[in-house]
Amino acid sequence: MNYIKHLSGFFDKVSKDDRLNPTHISLYVSLFQFWNACRFHNPISISRNEVMKVSKICSKATYHKCIRELNDYGYLSYHPSYNPFKGSLVYLFNFRTGSEQVANGKHTKNETSTEQALVPYINNTNNNKQQTKSNESTRTPKANKNIVKNFEGQKKKVAPKKKASQMTIPQLTEVQEYFVSQRFPLLEADKFFNHFTSNGWLVSGKTPMRNWQAASNKWMLNSSKFNNNKKSSSNVSTGKNYSEAL
Repeated sequence: MNYIKHLSGFFDKVSKDDRLNPTHISLYVSLFQFWNACRFHNPISISRNEVMKVSKICSKATYHKCIRELNDYGYLSYHPSYNPFKGSLVYLFNFRTGSEQVANGKHTKNETSTEQALVPYINNTNNNKQQTKSNESTRTPKANKNIVKNFEGQKKKVAPKKKASQMTIPQLTEVQEYFVSQRFPLLEADKFFNHFTSNGWLVSGKTPMRNWQAASNKWMLNSSKFNNNKKSSSNVSTGKNYSEAL
């Protein structure tokens, strides 16, 4: 179907027909769009509400009057359906070759069904909605994949927490030098080194030591307290006269 020649033939016929008004033309163009959506196969099944919506006809009486007049004037063949669940049938004529009718889904000679005029949208309203949903459904996983990739990339960018640095175990000579610098005898240095070497350099036998200098300071402080208590206890009985009666 060459739709350009068809429409040219239709408007040439309309220009010579004084019986038609703009409502007739609007209704016919709307029906032509139905026909185009069906790839110019006859007949087409129409719904009154859809045709009225596209043709901008608000009155049912006007709609029925115009479509019957188009039928009477030879622009189409209208077969109404009185079943609310079944659409009415309309045959449209091919004005390219006069009043020849394209019937039973067959085209006239030297015509092809691939020449579709406009983008169909009337009878394929539901198909378009389904196509839109399918497009969205195919795009959604890609969007989700991008979100997951971005999230994983952000997780990789986050710097891992640094582990607490482990203490370097000192040599006996280092411990001795430190105790001497604090004016403590080498004997205490040896005691400190041997004690923590035996327990794996654990504080209170549980926590790994982080700073041996700080631990040695605590050792020296406790050692000083212990020695002072020892001296005070040894002086308790000094000067006592054991010859006196109790």
